[in-house]
Amino acid sequence: MFLSLIKHILFKGGVDLQVEENIQTATKKPLVCIPKKRKHFFLYEMKRNWELYLMTIPAVVFLLVFSYYPMLGIQIAFKEYNIVDGMWKSPFVGLLYFKAFIKSRFFGQVTFNTLYLNFLFIVSMTVVSLTIALLLNEITSSKLKKIFQTAMFFPYFISMIIVSAIVYSLLNDKYGAINALLRSMGLQTHVWYNMPELWRGILTFINTWQGFGYTVIIYLAVIISMNPEIYEAARTEGASKLQEIFMITLPQLIPTIIIMTLLALGGIFKGNFGLIYTIVGDNGMLLSKTDVIDTYVFRLMRVDGSFSLATAIGFYQSILGFVVVLTFNKLSKLYDDSMGLF
Repeated sequence: MFLSLIKHILFKGGVDLQVEENIQTATKKPLVCIPKKRKHFFLYEMKRNWELYLMTIPAVVFLLVFSYYPMLGIQIAFKEYNIVDGMWKSPFVGLLYFKAFIKSRFFGQVTFNTLYLNFLFIVSMTVVSLTIALLLNEITSSKLKKIFQTAMFFPYFISMIIVSAIVYSLLNDKYGAINALLRSMGLQTHVWYNMPELWRGILTFINTWQGFGYTVIIYLAVIISMNPEIYEAARTEGASKLQEIFMITLPQLIPTIIIMTLLALGGIFKGNFGLIYTIVGDNGMLLSKTDVIDTYVFRLMRVDGSFSLATAIGFYQSILGFVVVLTFNKLSKLYDDSMGLF
């Protein structure tokens, strides 16, 4: 409209009355309708999209009932809990049980074991999963690739009870397969369940073997979605396969690696109870290297029945995990603002 107006002025020397009215009308009405700021925006939004919010009610109720309502039990950590008075009427004792745990001889041991074992789990899982995902990506046969993926994913579905039975059949000092192999070779056998210095490595190997197939699929999906034209351009420039991996694939995997690591760090103060307790159990010879916060709390509940102390330790565990996630999320965002969970 404005171009036709300019042409009319330049070539005809004036503007007729109809065009002038159109201009006045156009200038009075805004081109973009910008809604005014509403005082009750929440109510307006609920009224506008009430069908969508209605569909979220079951999920919200489920979250409130099973995730937030149980948090009321945290108060047990600050009370001398007993079954007669219940959670609400038990006497308040403040930070008594937190101090008791910090002063106990198990505080440093279980905290260090939890951190160290989870650190080994995260590092080994990341390295093994990335390596195998990169190797699988180089297999050209889609049928062979699917066979490998299925075989690696299968241990993820095996029950920890079965895994513990497999480990016992391998490491049993009398009839275990490893000692039988050593005897057949004329070598000295070992009582593996009495050698605590080996069990951090054993547990790391078992955890990685059982879970790496799940993580490999995630990394492989990201690799497959990468733009193939970048690789074609690199090959044209004479890049080797290793240069493609280190200069193209791994840099594009960094955001996924950071997110997966942050998710794993959320549970760095939570030991893999199913793995450790089913395999190690209450073996006193191994507790110095394998006893984590979860197994210690379970032993407190089962042997001493100390609900207040167990709740205090669990609360301490959750707070530290929350702080770790916030810290590493902040560090990742300092590296790159787009690399973070929130």
